[in-house]
Amino acid sequence: MKNLGDMMKQVQAMQSRMAEMQAKLEQATVTGQSGGGLVKVTLSGKGAMTALSIDPSLMKADEKDILEDLILAAHTDAKNKSEAMKMFAAVASPIAGTVTEIIAKVGENMESKDLLVRLTR
Repeated sequence: MKNLGDMMKQVQAMQSRMAEMQAKLEQATVTGQSGGGLVKVTLSGKGAMTALSIDPSLMKADEKDILEDLILAAHTDAKNKSEAMKMFAAVASPIAGTVTEIIAKVGENMESKDLLVRLTR
């Protein structure tokens, strides 16, 4: 029965780490950008848009379509980073240590494609 008790302790510890990871991910933010940084979108860990930054040079009536496309692209970039961060945390949590360390390793300015390449290696 000692093995069963040890197994239950391990399950409880893992549940605790998962809850901690979820809380940290909800507090994390990611920023996506497009147009070489002219448009930036920041999302919360839950996927809610918390900030939008548009360079004033894009505020021209005849460039409305371009601006709309850049906003969508920046949002998509941020969403991809958010999903990659969640996947990385889920995969790396048992290996890399605390969730805080994992989120710090992801890096807020890392390109989502770079993160996905690292995840697939």
